Amino acid sequence: MVQVAAPRVSKEYRMIATPWRALRILDRFRPTSIESSDKWTLSPVAGWARRRGIGSVLFSHERLDDMLSLLIRRQFGVEAAVGALNRRLSKAFDVVVVTSDYSAGEFADTGARLFKVPLGVDLVTFNPDKRDPDAVTPDPDGILRLCYVGRMSHEKSPQLAVAAAVELHRRGVPMRLDMYGVGPDMEAMREQAGDAPVVFHGFVDSREEVARAFAAADISLSVCPAETFGLAVLEALACGTPVVTSDRGGAHELVDETSGQAGTPDAAGLADAVQRLAARLGPQLRIAARARAEKYTWQASVDRMLELHTMLAETIPDRPYWRAEWHDRMDARRGIADLPEPGNLGGPGRGPGRSHRKER
Repeated sequence: MVQVAAPRVSKEYRMIATPWRALRILDRFRPTSIESSDKWTLSPVAGWARRRGIGSVLFSHERLDDMLSLLIRRQFGVEAAVGALNRRLSKAFDVVVVTSDYSAGEFADTGARLFKVPLGVDLVTFNPDKRDPDAVTPDPDGILRLCYVGRMSHEKSPQLAVAAAVELHRRGVPMRLDMYGVGPDMEAMREQAGDAPVVFHGFVDSREEVARAFAAADISLSVCPAETFGLAVLEALACGTPVVTSDRGGAHELVDETSGQAGTPDAAGLADAVQRLAARLGPQLRIAARARAEKYTWQASVDRMLELHTMLAETIPDRPYWRAEWHDRMDARRGIADLPEPGNLGGPGRGPGRSHRKER
């Protein structure tokens, strides 16, 4: 692993402000294909790869249009701006990897060559054995135990989980919501919860502790409507805990009728979904939740990505490194930067169907 300096742009995030340093490092490794998870500052790697005859992959971890709409709380102008960016990225990179049908929707009509790779879950760490063997579902005390595990920031929509709990409390449902995680929205959500039984546990120190939190709950809430996949969904299911999701977004695709429920992303819709699912609680539902998670393994994800990188290494025509480096020097002498602005992210894309095998 190689690290480069990255200034902090918020409490949770850093940004690589000098991408040319990363490009210089890449030259040392002589890769046969590259993969970028950054739609912004590292987008120049696509042009770098093209000049060297190297396959390039953009791994799309977020759906920018919906995520930005949640962050800035408006949609006007967002869709057009994100659409323009995605069209340029689709031309710059050989392949765009998405994790769900929902995340693929952002690239509709962009000409992107999409490759779907669902993520996986650690089925050993997250398993039903983390639950107290004497616990039963539903609990004899009549308290419905809900949990939310994730970042407490607006783009993850934790406030929807609290809103659902407040609505259930208003309806007189005996329940408790345990919130695990930290973030900038915590204080606002404490006020939002009011007198509803919502407990904020803060930072969770280990994956084992996270697994125990999931396993102890009757129902897990993963309710962000802009989630492109939903690892927390799989982790809960792997622990045998059924999940309530919003009825749109990538997380919704992970839960079927045997393992959870979905509702509209508002207090009433999610509270309704919780009550429908609560009526089905029992050992069979927990067994079905675990079975659903077992369909998503990390080995399957790794195999799919290796398949993609092998394909790129075999089909993108090679160019000698000395030639690419010569072009870099000529561009530098002419004052041509290898760092296009966001509005000019690369030249014409390379299509599929080339059959030149690399010999390195």
